[in-house]
Amino acid sequence: MSDPAILAALTSVATFIVAAGSPGPATLAVAATSMARGRAGGIALGLGLALGLAIWGLVAALGFATLVARNVQALTVLKLLGAAYLFYLAWKSGQSALRRETEDAVRVATDLSRGQLFRRGLTLNLANPKAVLAWVAALALGGGGEQTVSVLVVALCAALGFALYLGYAMIFSVAPVMAAYARLRRGFEAAFAVFFAVAGLRLVFWRAAE
Repeated sequence: MSDPAILAALTSVATFIVAAGSPGPATLAVAATSMARGRAGGIALGLGLALGLAIWGLVAALGFATLVARNVQALTVLKLLGAAYLFYLAWKSGQSALRRETEDAVRVATDLSRGQLFRRGLTLNLANPKAVLAWVAALALGGGGEQTVSVLVVALCAALGFALYLGYAMIFSVAPVMAAYARLRRGFEAAFAVFFAVAGLRLVFWRAAE
């Protein structure tokens, strides 16, 4: 790989990691899951999120994401699906916030298998139209390049994305943070409900030009 190609690839990776690491629904979901369900739960969710990133990245590397990005109808359907899923997460967090502090309430609020958490993370990123545009922008800023190089960049970005999610899981699953969540569970869940609802509303009114 030539020096310009290496620089282009690094530009793509840096652009994507800044976008992926910024606070948003995905990182909040990892933090919330790690506090409520521990490190294993946060990692399971992070794996799903990383796979969602990788799928969109592969689509982008093969050129199909550009077609999606230019199709207003496709982006509209995708953003409405994404908003609906964020509203679903808000509803689930709201339900948890309204439950009284009993052993059964805590069990119900945290009773999800790792497979379910993995699918939640996968769905969250697959239903995010901004992920499509982020990949298109990242690869374009990298100068496009050969398809093989683009696929390698996608693989690296997906791996680094999972590393970021893993970092969130490690930080928010430490004992003091989990203990604080246990004491203030209803307040945390209410805050999560508000955040996911606002994120859903923002996505409803989001335009690709933003």
